[in-house]
Amino acid sequence: METRPATGADAPLITSHRRAMFEAMGSTAEPALDAMSRSFELWVARMIEADMYAGWITEDAGQPVASAGILVLDWPPHPLDPTGEHRGYLLNVFVAPAYRQRGLAHALVAMCMEEARRRRLRVVALHSSDAGRAIYEELGFRPTNEMLRADPAEGQQI
Repeated sequence: METRPATGADAPLITSHRRAMFEAMGSTAEPALDAMSRSFELWVARMIEADMYAGWITEDAGQPVASAGILVLDWPPHPLDPTGEHRGYLLNVFVAPAYRQRGLAHALVAMCMEEARRRRLRVVALHSSDAGRAIYEELGFRPTNEMLRADPAEGQQI
């Protein structure tokens, strides 16, 4: 297996992995996944081209089986990074079911964290599925006090 950096041309693949990730968690309605996928593909291509999203894709004999990315966010100085103006957000960590439990997610997240260090992002956040929590904790992530509110788009349920 080989891992390579994602490019803008990988936007459809990254989108399909993102959708599969949410499908595996089982809590998102199909119409919301459809709408998200349509918007996300254009967005992620734009973020890759703007160097705001760095991602990696692991392939087995040329077939993509896993991927992950890190997004650079504008963020105000914070006690965890008093002089920083950016924060990292880890997202789109996906491993195809047949390839799970082989360390691929761990390796991809480690690549994302190395990219965060390269970009001097001292704070990296994420939202974890129950299945991914142990991997993130092994890599030094800890639960926080974050809360969330989301209003549904017109005609959609969250």
